Amino acid sequence: MPTTTPEKLTPKGRATRGRIVATAAELMSQRGVAGTTIEDIQNAAAVSTSQMYHYFADKGDLVAAVIDFQTDQVLAVQHLGLDRLECIDDLYRWRDIMVEMMRGLGCVGGCPVGSLASELSETDPLARAQLMRSFAHWETLIHDGLTVIATRGELPHGTDVDQLALAMLAAIQGGLLLSQVRRNTRPLEAAIDTMIDYLRTLGVR
Repeated sequence: MPTTTPEKLTPKGRATRGRIVATAAELMSQRGVAGTTIEDIQNAAAVSTSQMYHYFADKGDLVAAVIDFQTDQVLAVQHLGLDRLECIDDLYRWRDIMVEMMRGLGCVGGCPVGSLASELSETDPLARAQLMRSFAHWETLIHDGLTVIATRGELPHGTDVDQLALAMLAAIQGGLLLSQVRRNTRPLEAAIDTMIDYLRTLGVR
């Protein structure tokens, strides 16, 4: 069954579609994708079957919208810390934003994009490709910030910024996962602080 794209919806339609996606994202973060049914989402979002299939062809279509939604949420936080980077010290502002957000959540939930990747990467090739693009965008934001720092001369000429950006993202993901398991932010703090300290050592050589 064909669905109506967001661009062609009325403001009311976009609001309804947005409510469905936000509801699905919340339920899937709590129960997992496999543990969340279309009926669960319909009931929680207070929409009918016909409304659901007006906006989404099937569950896979809705999962794709949830991935986009969670990616937008995560990257919005990243922009807060990375868009105004000028020096290595500014990385601590970015670090504090992530740590305080996790602390405010009681370290429950971990990274929404990481959680989706963990569940879907081995079972849904289309979702895995979409999530790979999400992480690539995140990595690019880090890369751009580190490039600014390198351009200012705080990193040695020839520093492999691509490698550093990938390592930073990997450290963050590991820190978020361990913070979720331990229910405290120490792993996330240790991961990011160690990477920032490493950048400082590069600059003093």
